[in-house]
Amino acid sequence: MQKPPQNVEFALKETSPNIGPGAVSADKLACTYDLVEQMQYLYVRVVKAKDLPPKDVTGSCDPYVEVKLGNYRGFTKHFEKKSNPEWNQVFAFSKDRIQASVLEVVVKDKDVVVDDFIGRLTFDLNEIPKRVPPDSPLAPQWYRLEDRKGNKAKGELMLAVWMGTQADEAFPDAWHSDAASVSGDAVSNIRSKVYLSPRLWYLRVNIIEAQDLVPGDKSRFPEVFVKAVLGNQALRTRISQSKTINPMWNEDLMFVAAEPFEEPLMLSVEDRVGPNKDETLGRCVIPLQSVQSVQRRLDHKPVNSRWHNLEKHVVVDGEKKETKFASRISLRICLEGGYHVLDESTHYSSDLRPTARQLWKPSIGILELGVLSAHGLMPMKTRDGRATTDAYCVAKYGQKWVRTRTIVDSPMPKWNEQYIWEVFDPCTVLTIGVFDNGHLHGGNGGTKDLRIGKVRIRVSTLEADRVYTHSYPLLVLHGSGVKKMGEVQLAVRFTCSSLINMLYMYSQPLLPKMHYIHPLSVLQLDSLRHQAMQIVSIRLSRAEPPLRKEVVEYMLDVDSHMWSMRRSKANFFRIMGVLSGLIGVGKWFDQICNWRNPLTTILIHILFIILVLYPELILPTVLLYLFLIGIWNFRRRSRHPPHMDTRLSHADAAHPDELDEEFDTFPSSRSSEIVRMRYDRLRSIAGRIQTVIGDLATQGERFQSLLSWRDPRATTLFITFCLIAAIVLYVTPFQVVVLLVGLYVLRHPRFRHKLPSVPLNFFRRLPARSDSML
Repeated sequence: MQKPPQNVEFALKETSPNIGPGAVSADKLACTYDLVEQMQYLYVRVVKAKDLPPKDVTGSCDPYVEVKLGNYRGFTKHFEKKSNPEWNQVFAFSKDRIQASVLEVVVKDKDVVVDDFIGRLTFDLNEIPKRVPPDSPLAPQWYRLEDRKGNKAKGELMLAVWMGTQADEAFPDAWHSDAASVSGDAVSNIRSKVYLSPRLWYLRVNIIEAQDLVPGDKSRFPEVFVKAVLGNQALRTRISQSKTINPMWNEDLMFVAAEPFEEPLMLSVEDRVGPNKDETLGRCVIPLQSVQSVQRRLDHKPVNSRWHNLEKHVVVDGEKKETKFASRISLRICLEGGYHVLDESTHYSSDLRPTARQLWKPSIGILELGVLSAHGLMPMKTRDGRATTDAYCVAKYGQKWVRTRTIVDSPMPKWNEQYIWEVFDPCTVLTIGVFDNGHLHGGNGGTKDLRIGKVRIRVSTLEADRVYTHSYPLLVLHGSGVKKMGEVQLAVRFTCSSLINMLYMYSQPLLPKMHYIHPLSVLQLDSLRHQAMQIVSIRLSRAEPPLRKEVVEYMLDVDSHMWSMRRSKANFFRIMGVLSGLIGVGKWFDQICNWRNPLTTILIHILFIILVLYPELILPTVLLYLFLIGIWNFRRRSRHPPHMDTRLSHADAAHPDELDEEFDTFPSSRSSEIVRMRYDRLRSIAGRIQTVIGDLATQGERFQSLLSWRDPRATTLFITFCLIAAIVLYVTPFQVVVLLVGLYVLRHPRFRHKLPSVPLNFFRRLPARSDSML
C-alpha cells in the first residue's frame, strides 16, 4: 500500500548550522561545544567590596552594584548597613546585542528617595581579555573606585571581567541581558538545569496469613482481607477463603517506591461486616528503610517470611487507647532490583536497565544533543497587549532530564546548549519537548507551561559518529486539527565506544530477565506505569526551579493509553501497511499463474523445477534473495532520523468530532446527546469487528469439523481422501508430488476454470457452530 506523501510544511528539513571546529572563525577561541553555534558573552563577576564610605546619617551604607552596558542594566542584591559586602554574582551580556564600547560598574547606596553614588569603574570593551574552558576561571582583582570625575574615591571593589562563550561554567547561573525584564524569584525559572529522575523500585508485598484475629462480632464467620497503602497507592487482597480467625491469602501486591524512601508501607487487616462497611482488626506500619523487614533481591530467589505484630486502637471513655499484639500477620516484603520500573511506554522508552546498579552492563557509547534554536514559533500568550512566547526546551533520556534556559519574548529563540548522555542500549529513544514558560511575570499557581511541540529520535536509527543537523517541525494536535507551532533546530551525534558490545545487545532481551522469569500481568504493568509517572512528576515538580507536572506528563505520554478513534484508524492502516507486502506477493503470484507475462512465468517454472530437483538449495536461495533485497534497499535508505508523521498518525484527516472525543476528559464532560451519538458510533464499529471475529471463528470451526463427524458425509470423504493420499505418497517420491502440484498451480489459464476449486468448495460446505448461537 503506497502511502501518500506528507505535507511539505510538516516535513523534516536538513540544515547547515555554523557548528564544529571547522566552522569557528579566527576571532573566536576553540570550544568543547562542537554541536552548537558559539555565542559570545561579556561576563562580569562582582565578588565583594571593602572600605565603602558611610552615606546615611546613621554612619552606615546599604550597598549594591549596578552593571551598565548600553541600555542593559543588572543589579546585585543590596545589604543593610554593611561596608564590606559579598555578592559573588555573575552578569552575562550577549555580544550580539552590545551597542556600547564601555562597561560601567557603579556602586550605590540604597536609599528611600534617591540612591546615593559611592563610586564606579569603567572598562573599554576592546581591552577585555578572552577566556574559554578548559582554561581556569579568571581570577578576580581589587579595583579602586573612582568618582564621577575619574578621581580616586574611597572603597574598593573585587571583580573579574572577560569575554567567553556559553561553554563557560558561569553561564548557567548568570544574570542574562536578554532576560533583563525578569526579576525577583522568577529569575530561577529561566535558568538551564539538569534533573535526575528518582530511583524507582518495584515493591512486592506477599501477604501469606494472619493469626489470632479478634473480630468484633464473634457470632459470625469473619470475611477478612488486607488493605495496603504506600503513599497515594492503595491495594487490597481478595477476601480469604478460610473464614476463620486465622485466614490465609498468599497473594502478591505490587507497588512503586522511590528513593529516598520517605513514606512507610501501612497495612490494615479488615473484616467485611456488611455492605460498604468494614471493621479494622489490626494495623502495622513498616518503614521501607528497615533492612530487617524489607529485603532487596536481584533475582527470583525466595524471600524469607516474617511475622509482624498488628496493633489495634480501642476507644475507652472517649479516649483512644492502643492495644498491642492483638494478632499478627506473616509477610514477605522485598524491593525488586531485577526489574526495570517502566515510567514510559516500551515503544519509545529511553532506559531499559534494571533498578539495581549491580546488574547494569557497561555503556556502549554516548549520545550528544545540541539544542540550537527555534524559528516561526506561534505566540502562546498575551503580555502588555501583544502576543509573545517565552520558549524553553526539555530533553529526556534515561534518568537524566535537561532543561535549557528560557529565551524571553522571542519567536526565534537561540539556545545553543549542548548535553550528553551515556547510552546502554541502542533500542532507546531521546525525547525533546518545547514549552512556553508561564511563570516569569507573576504567574499564579494555576498557570501552566504550554506545550509547543515534541520530537522523538531513536538511537538505533543514527549512524555512529555522524552529526545530524535538522530542523524538526513542532506539531501539536488540537481539537481543531493538527497545527504546526514552529520548528526546532537540533544537532545529534551518537558515538559508539564498543561496537562488539552494541552488536551483542541485539541478541539480548529488551527488558531485564526478571520480566520473563517472573512476569507481571499487563494490567499490573499498566497500573504500575501510571504510578511511576505520578511519582516522577511529583518529585521533579519539587525541584528548584521545578520541572512542572504538565511538562513531565507530556514528555512521558501519560495519556497514550486513552481511547482515540484517530489513533485506532492509524493503527489499522499501519496493519494494512504491514500486510501490503504479503498482498503484493499474492498479486504477483496471481499474475504468474495467469501468464500475464509469459517470459517471467517460464522463468518461474524453470526456477521451481530446479528447486524441486535440488531441495537443498531452497533455504540458501531464500537467504540470498533477502540479502540482495537488503543491499538494493541500502541505496534508498533514509538519510535522516524519523520524525512525527501526520499521515501515519492520521492527524491531517481526522474528523473534528473524533478530535473532540480524543480531547474529552475522563469521565466525559460532554452532553448526553453527544455521548449517546459516540456510543452508537462505537457500537457500529464494534459490530463490524464482531462480524470479522465471528468469520475467523467460523473458519477455525470448519477446520475442527473435518474430523469431528458433525457432518458424517464430509468427514467420511475427508478421511477416505487422507487414506488414499497416504498410500499414494508412500509409493510416490515426494519430489514428484511437489513437482506435479506446482505445475498444476502454475498451469496456463486455458486449463483453468473461473469457478472455485474443489477443495475450496468442500471447505466452505463444512459446518460451523454459528448456527448454534442465539
